[in-house]
Amino acid sequence: MGAGDSGNSAAGRLESILTDPSLSFPRRLFLASGVESRLLIRLAAPAVIVYMVNYVMSMSTQIFSGHLGNLELAAASLGNTGIQIFTYGLMLGMGSAVETLCGQAYGAHKYEMLGVYMQRSAVLLAGTGVPLAVIYALSRPILVLLGQSPEIAEAASIFVYGLIPQIFAYAVNFPIQKFLQAQSIVAPSAYISTATVLLHLVLSWLVIYKIRLGLLGASLVLSLSWWIIVVAQFIYITTSRRCRLTWTGLSWQAFSGLPEFLKLSTASAVMLCLETWYFQVLVLIAGLLENPELALDSLSVCMTISGWVFMISVGFNAAASVRVSNELGAGNPNSAAFSVVVVTIMSFIVSAIIAIVILIGRDYISYIFTEGETVANAVSDLTPLLAITIILNGIQPVLSGVAVGCGWQSFVAYVNVGCYYFVGIPAGILLGFNFGLGLGAKGIWAGMIGGTFMQTLILLWVTIRTNWNKEVQTAQQRLDAWDEKKKSLLANRDFIN
Repeated sequence: MGAGDSGNSAAGRLESILTDPSLSFPRRLFLASGVESRLLIRLAAPAVIVYMVNYVMSMSTQIFSGHLGNLELAAASLGNTGIQIFTYGLMLGMGSAVETLCGQAYGAHKYEMLGVYMQRSAVLLAGTGVPLAVIYALSRPILVLLGQSPEIAEAASIFVYGLIPQIFAYAVNFPIQKFLQAQSIVAPSAYISTATVLLHLVLSWLVIYKIRLGLLGASLVLSLSWWIIVVAQFIYITTSRRCRLTWTGLSWQAFSGLPEFLKLSTASAVMLCLETWYFQVLVLIAGLLENPELALDSLSVCMTISGWVFMISVGFNAAASVRVSNELGAGNPNSAAFSVVVVTIMSFIVSAIIAIVILIGRDYISYIFTEGETVANAVSDLTPLLAITIILNGIQPVLSGVAVGCGWQSFVAYVNVGCYYFVGIPAGILLGFNFGLGLGAKGIWAGMIGGTFMQTLILLWVTIRTNWNKEVQTAQQRLDAWDEKKKSLLANRDFIN
């Protein structure tokens, strides 16, 4: 089946059901829900697998490194959670601009522009990777300056050196991933990622324990694994009939319109990074409490659980972005609005069920991670906040996905700054420390949940009040503007056919 056949036929069928006056409202609702649910599940499930596999690759590298010794574990942890996650969030955020443009172009049947958008994003991300590579190369003095011991900084810098190739794998991977997602092609990435993680485990064992390349070998294998994913996905794009209309070869157009593309990419990156860093700040602030070890241990358990569950929400986030952008590009305002309702309800139900299960097992879940009874009691005490966080994460990422699909990244970035950093963090500090209410880790987390709740309410209010007919017009204007830039190019020739 060629590009556009399956996705657009389903979109057209959904719009026709929603606007069919011969059907009663309950009948329209029933039929449309069935169509939309199938589309969302096909998008969300493979996306969840991809993000989970990516997480497993990083964590397995950290585990392998940890078996070399405590210093190596600290170094790999610092490299993974302190440095790599910053680059991951930045690159993934910048790559999200492709979600908006490719998704809307695909819905509008402007298939040839998808490949151009993907290449344009890869060019920008690769350029961003250059200063990041310099930071990686200077990681040792930077870590010492930030207060790390010279021994840990030295070991971490060795690990980080091996991650430099990973930066540029990110630069290509995320545009490719979003390019495929915009066409509802998600299963191949899941298959490729799953196969790669199995190879990654074997190579890590071989390089670290048999060839004995230590930390550098561990991070180089991680970088290699990411490049395997990139190459495999690119081979799929160039050989699959499903991409024959959207991939027409490398093009000089990738170097045109970069300032405008950078503006949208930057807004996307700021939006995502502010969300990613928010709960990392929670852990940093908790480290300043009177009994930081207990606070950090209990929060670490809760954040790990929240992180795994959050990947399900990320799958719905990707599905929401694709569905909304496709429908807006196709000129289907009713389908776009209906998709938002269905994906939000589905994600909320899943997160609510998980939250209930966690509340029921609140006295036992910590023993998966530790045998300490003190930590178990602290985790049990924090579980209600964990449940609330999981429920909010069932709604907020979906609304962020809707924002990406509509191209609202700049607006959401401002909302995130205000709600997270001017409300959530100050409230957490006031509730957590002795100069406020002195509630400890629970107070810090409760305050930051307040910031997330406010952000979710704002996005929900804006989404409810959205004029979807106007969003269709905005999407068309955006695509027409990019189309005009394409037509105005003097040198409009592909350098590889």
